[in-house]
Amino acid sequence: MSKTISPPSTPSKTSKPSHLPFKPILLLLVLPFSLLTFSLCPLPFSHRHLTYLLRPLWDSPPQPFIQLPHYFSQNLSLSQLCGLHGWTVLPSPRLIYDAILFSNELDLLEIRLSEMSPYVHQFLILESNATFTGHPKPLYFSSNISRFASHKIIYEILPIMYSPYYQKGDPFRLEAIHRMALNSLLHRSGIKPGDIVIMADTDEIPSPETLQLLKWCNGIPPVMHLELKHYMYSFEFPVDYSNWRATAHVYQEHTRYRHSRQTDYLFSDAGWHCSFCFRTIEDFLFKMTAYSHADRVRKKSFLDPKRIQKIICEGGDLFNMLPEEYSFRELFKKIGPIPKSGSAINLPGHLIRNAERFKFLLPGGCLREE
Repeated sequence: MSKTISPPSTPSKTSKPSHLPFKPILLLLVLPFSLLTFSLCPLPFSHRHLTYLLRPLWDSPPQPFIQLPHYFSQNLSLSQLCGLHGWTVLPSPRLIYDAILFSNELDLLEIRLSEMSPYVHQFLILESNATFTGHPKPLYFSSNISRFASHKIIYEILPIMYSPYYQKGDPFRLEAIHRMALNSLLHRSGIKPGDIVIMADTDEIPSPETLQLLKWCNGIPPVMHLELKHYMYSFEFPVDYSNWRATAHVYQEHTRYRHSRQTDYLFSDAGWHCSFCFRTIEDFLFKMTAYSHADRVRKKSFLDPKRIQKIICEGGDLFNMLPEEYSFRELFKKIGPIPKSGSAINLPGHLIRNAERFKFLLPGGCLREE
């Protein structure tokens, strides 16, 4: 049966005008308030600050993750633990490989290896003789290798200064070269399809509870991001659960090492991310000038040891920067120092068992060695 479709009617002169663009109008309303905020804010005004402050107007948040619940209780059987997640138990455990791009995080590496060793088959550690900013770097792991003596470690040095791809002045390109080299090490490690590979930086530590599920449960997603509780400077300053870049992969021939978004699945409360959690002020100075965002050191005064020590104890920002948020609500909520926590519950076991050695990572231990 045919159907006649009438042409759309022409709007009359009395029709309502179309809506004005929302974001430009909001910008006009927010800009005066933003300038007032800067006049009251202890951070110095800069173009970068204005960009971060107005980010909710010019940028959109990434697609939300599919949050996978994480269940755990003491004394539950593997069958019960896997079943709570909708998974079953494997007849035999998978092998887990932990691929680590190492810089100078010696204390966190010790905590990581101790915490994960009961579940990990091999730790693949790659260390370069150059920073992401292209400057020569001491081989910290090589110099302290006796501290980490283990048959589970495969260690390789990346001589980046002699790489044909070396491009000084492009830290993100140089970081990508590091990650490609770690990908090569992974493929030469003996890993087989069906094994698990953890892709995470040294300071992104999956919990034993997470590793147990990865090792024994059948039905886990082939790739899932690990939601890590984010801490700054020590476990005295919990920030949020914003860290998601660490991933767990069921290895296949096409698996490649990456540190970016690879799936929509996010496994909840899967471990810890302790950023800038160093023992000495010298370690802070190295990291600030060596990593991909070294351009944030906009003034020589940022590297003053006394200033750095003060900021560590206050929970402030080393680079005098505003939070990078996609909503004004979150942005203004996070302006200012990070609130301190007196809790040392649900932290890595090796950290608590060696609390005196690692007191700088625990509540009340903000003072650092020179």
